[in-house]
Amino acid sequence: MGEYKEMQRYFIQISYDGTAYHGWQIQPNGISIQETVEKALSVVARETVALTGAGRTDAGVHATFYIAHFDTQNQQLDNDKIIHNLNCLLPADIAIQHIFRVHPEAHARFDAVSRTYKYYIVKTKDPFLRHYAAKEARVPNVDKMNEAASKLFNYEDFTSFSRLGTDVKTNNCKVGVAEWTDEGHRLVFTIRADRFLRNMVRAIVGTLLEVGFGKLTIEGFCKVIEAKDRCSAGASVPAKGLFLVDIGYPDGILKI
Repeated sequence: MGEYKEMQRYFIQISYDGTAYHGWQIQPNGISIQETVEKALSVVARETVALTGAGRTDAGVHATFYIAHFDTQNQQLDNDKIIHNLNCLLPADIAIQHIFRVHPEAHARFDAVSRTYKYYIVKTKDPFLRHYAAKEARVPNVDKMNEAASKLFNYEDFTSFSRLGTDVKTNNCKVGVAEWTDEGHRLVFTIRADRFLRNMVRAIVGTLLEVGFGKLTIEGFCKVIEAKDRCSAGASVPAKGLFLVDIGYPDGILKI
């Protein structure tokens, strides 16, 4: 009989171009980020490894910073050689940035205290950003959109921006950052919250654009939120412009 080794928990930091994938979570009808990374990790660890992600990202959405955790008997996975081997196995649109040991009870999803997304819109046709930003020829009023975005801080129930039929216990979220910046050639919307509903960011951006184009007043934007009805909000913007850029965790989660 082989010697029993205590299970170790690791966090793995991943970045990916979501263009070719059906989102993070394993799907019966298409390839996912989770499935792809699990296969490579199982080869390197020489045992079957199951990943638990910090949350879902939808089909076509990208991440510059994503965290998942896994358990293994392997004691030495947090080193540059392992990361190099994983990146050699993985396709070019997925990269492993770091692997680090955490406390056995640390959880990639439940311990996360914040998530930050950015949405990119280009003002003119740009062949180099066609997979990573939405194209909008009209120029919205950024000041009006920022005024509307600030109203998000006054609410917690974001049912109006949630995909219909989503099975969650609550539609409450606490938004801490929501702002537009004009970078000249593109507009960037940054939003941070303790949690997000499915399709929430894309629905918020689509509704804020209606404010920017003068189709919806600030008061009307507030009424959309208060309606708690997805049909009252604007159309969701394309997935390709959305990036998960950060996930916050409390201090002390690393295993020293």
